[in-house]
Amino acid sequence: MFNIISNQLKCSGTKISFRSVGYQSALALSNLYPESSLKIKTLDKPQTKISEEFSGFIPIDQLQITYSRSTGPGGQNVNKVNTKVDVRFHLQSATWLSDEVKSKITEKFGSKLTKEGHLIFRSDVTRSQQLNLADCLQKLRQCIITSLQVKPEPSPESEEKKRKAIEKANRMRLAMKRERIITVYLKQNTDNRTYLKAYNK
Repeated sequence: MFNIISNQLKCSGTKISFRSVGYQSALALSNLYPESSLKIKTLDKPQTKISEEFSGFIPIDQLQITYSRSTGPGGQNVNKVNTKVDVRFHLQSATWLSDEVKSKITEKFGSKLTKEGHLIFRSDVTRSQQLNLADCLQKLRQCIITSLQVKPEPSPESEEKKRKAIEKANRMRLAMKRERIITVYLKQNTDNRTYLKAYNK
């Protein structure tokens, strides 16, 4: 039927693309965000900062991003569309972070660095490439924020509570040790008395 319509349109000199009449879900990103661009690009730096050391801004052009087929739950696009996202972040070459921030990240997440010095973040939680990329960026952002968090100094009340808990634990440990010693002593003496009675008979 499409061939017949196409031939008729060709004869009349009219060109038409059948892609324009293809089905599109109501939940498609272009329908949900009609005025937004779906192209992946580096956004402008935010005006407000998360902290003095990190604004929350991540330049996407300084990351290594790869896409692959998702291994998630089924659906018409599973194993057909490259929706799984891998983001590789090379720590030492990141010009948008200070050396102090890099040092704190290494101290906190050094065990997760690859031999080449990359932190790797993966996501296939959705069937949308853009949303999975956003999830990876959020993981990287949270990693940096966690590295910059300063452990608060304990209050005098919490220190006193901790000291009392340690003292109580030590008293209980010594009491249990004393109880075991008494039990062993009584058992040994009971066994000795039983042996002497049997020998004297």
